[in-house]
Amino acid sequence: MEPSDKTVAYCALNLIFGYHPRFALDLIERAGGPLEVFTGPHPELPDHPELSGQVCPQALEKARKELQIVYDSGFRFLDMEDDSYPAALRECPEPPLGLYLNGTSSVTEIFRLRPMVAFVGTRDMSPYGRAWCQQLVDALSEARVQPAIVSGLALGIDGVAHRTALQCGLPTIGVMATGIDAVYPWQHRQLAMDMVKAPGCALVTDYPLDTAPVALNFVRRNRIIAGLASAVVVVESKTKGGSLMTAKYAVEYDREVFAVPGRLDDVRSAGCNSLIASDMARIVTSAEQLVDALGLGGPHRHRGAGGSWLTSQAGDPPERVLQAFLARKYGPGSLLVGIGLTVLAERGITPETLAFRLHRPYPEILSGIGTLEADGIITTDLLQRCSIAGRFGEPLPHPQKPAP
Repeated sequence: MEPSDKTVAYCALNLIFGYHPRFALDLIERAGGPLEVFTGPHPELPDHPELSGQVCPQALEKARKELQIVYDSGFRFLDMEDDSYPAALRECPEPPLGLYLNGTSSVTEIFRLRPMVAFVGTRDMSPYGRAWCQQLVDALSEARVQPAIVSGLALGIDGVAHRTALQCGLPTIGVMATGIDAVYPWQHRQLAMDMVKAPGCALVTDYPLDTAPVALNFVRRNRIIAGLASAVVVVESKTKGGSLMTAKYAVEYDREVFAVPGRLDDVRSAGCNSLIASDMARIVTSAEQLVDALGLGGPHRHRGAGGSWLTSQAGDPPERVLQAFLARKYGPGSLLVGIGLTVLAERGITPETLAFRLHRPYPEILSGIGTLEADGIITTDLLQRCSIAGRFGEPLPHPQKPAP
């Protein structure tokens, strides 16, 4: 795969200004584009002359070599102008100039099909923190609109959030403080491999290849966690640490922040209690309260001896009902979820356009359409234009319960 000149320019700017993306954005605006930063007169940065001296044609060649290694290794790089770059992250004050990505799903499946909720907390978690993290993530997997779980791949609460999401069938995204070619801590190598392979899951970072996990890198990582998510849930945090930093970024980015309260004499809950006392975070009083506060809707599954199946309530937006139905029928990260939601949004869309929209091979799209049509979810006409079957918006029929 050959990167475009624009992507190379963004990669070069990220290599130079990764810790100062605002400087790069100012240069891009003044020069008229990322490539023009390197082709025109070199802009000066009076406060950071060491950075301005790096804006040279040689930086483009270095970035091109970096991207070649990235692509040869099976990773991806999204520059911030890419249509697949997370829109919520792009709107932040200092968005990463590019994201390195490791995952087997399409970028649309990873970033576009569902809201994201971040879970952060101490590495030194207690059984109380572990249990509440598991219970909250499990409750989100029962919501009618199922979110992706975002965390930082660290020991403690982060790892519990990722693992519980995988166990519950929720996509999960790990934001790394290293290059995409390394996993830190080493204890989470298998977890990282499981996430890369799971539908809708991914590892992401804005750090170049071969970046080591030094302390400063975790601050930069935390802003991405806060930027990707629509809400941040803090489960056990001391009065100082990355979790509180992530919460502060979330407040700055106008995200909702929730905190699980703890005992007054427990240092691992002191940060959460402080967030609640200062009105920086809403208190979590139960799993059901969190789901309701996030606006994800009540449980869509009723459990019994016969299994579990979809229910929906009158008045739900069609896209929410369809997403919940397809996710339960085919799996949360299935390509069929993306096809169904895209057809709902673009009635009459063709397989060729679907392949372009979802960044998937044409034969896979045709196979998906055939499955959805056979299951009575979509219809196609003689020109292969796709539409949702029937008058969607009414509750969908329940899938058949498995036999006892």
